[in-house]
Amino acid sequence: MKRTIIKELTVWKNSKDRKPLILRGARQVGKTYILQEFGKTEFPRCHYVNFEGDEQLSALFKNAISPARIINELQFYLDTSIDTARDLIIFDEIQRCPRALTALKYFREQMPEMALCSAGSLLGVNLAADSFPVGKVTFLDLYPLSFDEFLEGIGKLRLAELLRTHVFQEALPQIAHEQLWNLWKNYLITGGLPEAVNVYRERFENQYEAILAVRRIHRDLLDTYMADIAKHSGKTNARHIERLWRNVPAQLARTQDGSAPKFRFKDAVPGLRGYERLASPLDWLENARLVLRTSIVSRAETPLVGFVRDNRFKQYFFDVGLLSTATNIDPAIILKYDYGSYKGYVAENFVAQELRAAGILDLFCWEGRTSEVEFLLETPSGIIPLEVKSGRVTRSKSLDVFEKRYHPLQSIVLSARNVKTQGSRSYVPVYAASRLGRLLLEKGA
Repeated sequence: MKRTIIKELTVWKNSKDRKPLILRGARQVGKTYILQEFGKTEFPRCHYVNFEGDEQLSALFKNAISPARIINELQFYLDTSIDTARDLIIFDEIQRCPRALTALKYFREQMPEMALCSAGSLLGVNLAADSFPVGKVTFLDLYPLSFDEFLEGIGKLRLAELLRTHVFQEALPQIAHEQLWNLWKNYLITGGLPEAVNVYRERFENQYEAILAVRRIHRDLLDTYMADIAKHSGKTNARHIERLWRNVPAQLARTQDGSAPKFRFKDAVPGLRGYERLASPLDWLENARLVLRTSIVSRAETPLVGFVRDNRFKQYFFDVGLLSTATNIDPAIILKYDYGSYKGYVAENFVAQELRAAGILDLFCWEGRTSEVEFLLETPSGIIPLEVKSGRVTRSKSLDVFEKRYHPLQSIVLSARNVKTQGSRSYVPVYAASRLGRLLLEKGA
């Protein structure tokens, strides 16, 4: 299964100032697979080790951290030679061995020719700050498959290429737009976790069986994430984290107008009220990359981060397919696209996920007295409002209010409609959110 992150990994490999690389991401997003595929195709030999439950491997790092000694002992551990100038080494689940993470600093300083990748699912919550080799490593983040990666993953190569290359200054071919719209509804059910996408592809000819199989995988994965919380939450109360994780779909379902609501602390965890009491478990979920936070600002001025308040935000699932399963929305209703206000926050969750996958790490929402714009994108040409409409109705009083107040050079409405431009306002299909985000980043590059 091809992933666009391969391009970034190739850039890392060819960098003259290459540092050890850490690939971050939630469990089950495909970190191990993509690093092994990268190693097979880009290096003469790839050496893989996994710290999960292997005390013998971790013991190699208990003594003085010398790259030369570690490589020598790894050769005995793996029973093979390692060419430090040509081969790739992968340290998987590196969060289980903090000393191995610290060793990356010394590989950078003493053995810079060694290509070394590592991966970890809970790096942000399992390790102390002094374990990280600050300034000595390169970070990359892997997310669930974006919609265009999903299309390629299920064999819709022509549609994937169209979505990746279209500049959205003119309408897409209508038949392609309709096909993309229908496949996007399937993506809302399947999501972008590789195991779910694989099962969906294998059973594609029988949509009923495919979706049932996807739902079974999602339920198993939800149980896996719950087990991770219980196992790895450390000093943070696991029950509070679990309740907050389960509470995300319920919070989103509070919507009255189709738009995802502000996170409400009351009743999120019985007996605990206020941001200060819940900050630690909320941070745990975000650091574990199980949720996506969008900060709510009341002023759309640069820099947006200057108007962020810690206790005002929206929170989404990191994968829209998991959200659909967690909320028990009937897949048939999603395919008919007739599920009331639910489709508003599901579409928003999708857009948040796609923008993050496109490389937009800080997400913002604007909220006026009686108006709201779902996303604000900070670009070199100014702040661009991004309104999300779940259907074909694209009228937006909130966007009108925003434009009159801030006069943006460009506004974008994501909806079910094909591409259209009216003055400074552009209408773009909602399924193109990731491509749109990448285009805006490229303009700013």
